[in-house]
Amino acid sequence: MTRPGTGRHVVEISRPDKVLFPGDGITKDDLAGYYRTVARRMLPHLRGRPLMLERHPDGTDGPAFMQKDVPDHFPDWIHRAELPKEGGTVTYVICDDTATLLYLADQACTTPHRFLSKADRPGHPDRLVFDLDPAGEDFTPVREAALGLHQLLDELELPSLLMATGSRGLHVVVALDRRTPFDDVRDFARGVADVLAARHPDRFTTEARKKARRGRLYLDIGRNAYAQTAVAPYAVRARPGAPVAAPLAWSELDDPDLTARRWTLATVEGLLGNDPWQDPPRPRSLRNPRSLLTALIRDEGNPSP
Repeated sequence: MTRPGTGRHVVEISRPDKVLFPGDGITKDDLAGYYRTVARRMLPHLRGRPLMLERHPDGTDGPAFMQKDVPDHFPDWIHRAELPKEGGTVTYVICDDTATLLYLADQACTTPHRFLSKADRPGHPDRLVFDLDPAGEDFTPVREAALGLHQLLDELELPSLLMATGSRGLHVVVALDRRTPFDDVRDFARGVADVLAARHPDRFTTEARKKARRGRLYLDIGRNAYAQTAVAPYAVRARPGAPVAAPLAWSELDDPDLTARRWTLATVEGLLGNDPWQDPPRPRSLRNPRSLLTALIRDEGNPSP
C-alpha cells in the first residue's frame, strides 16, 4: 500500500496489514495513517533534530530495539547527521518531512525519540526537560510536581510547556536560545529540582538511588545531556491501546482523572481538535534565570546546585 508523503517522495508501506499492537488490532498501516494525520503538527518538533528510533518489527509483544545509526538500506533522500561519540561517530536520522515520518512507520518505528538539541549545534540544547514519573500507581504526585515546577519556573521568569508522555508520567519543557551548553543547562535543571525538593521534602526528591527515595517522586533531570533523548510530541508509545505523547494545557493539571495516557492513536481527532502549544513561548536565555535561582538558593537556605 502506498501513502503519499510530501514533494517527490511516495512511501510504500510493506505488509500494511501486519499487526503491531496485538491487543488492539492496530496494524502498520494504521500506524502510518496516524503519523500522516499528525505530521503537520508533529514535524516542527522533529525538524533538524537527530532521532533515536524505537522499532518493533515483530509487534509490540515481540523483541524491540533502539536504533541510532541509520541502516544502509534507508533511501538517500532521508536526511542524516553524523555526530561525534566516544571513539567514533553516529549517523542519525533527521525527520524533516512527512515522507520520512511515513518511512519510519514502515520500518516499524513506533516511537521516535528526539535530541534536545539540533544537529547544527548538538552541544547546545534548545529544550530543557524535567521528567516526572510516579513512584507507584498514584498520579496525583506527578500533577503536583508539574504544578510546582511550573510555578517555580515562573519565579525564574522561564515560561514552560506541559506534555503527557504516553507512558508513565509528564514532561515539563522549557524552550532555550541555544547559547548555553548542555553541562550548564543540566546544572541549572539540577538546581531547580533541588529547590523544589527542598520546599517539599516529604513529596519530592532528587535522589537517584531508588532505595533513598522512600516513595517520593523523583525529579529527573537526566535527559539534559548530549546525545540523550526524550520522546517526541505526538509519538505513539509501544503500550496497550497505543497511547501517544500529547501536549497539554496547564489547566489540565486540575483534572483528577489526568493520566500520562490520556490520548491514544484511536482518539487522534480529539487530540488535534485543540493545540495547547499553538502559541509557544519564545526561546529564553538562562542568564537571568540563573541569577534568580542563585538568589532563591541563598534566601531559602538550599544547597548550591
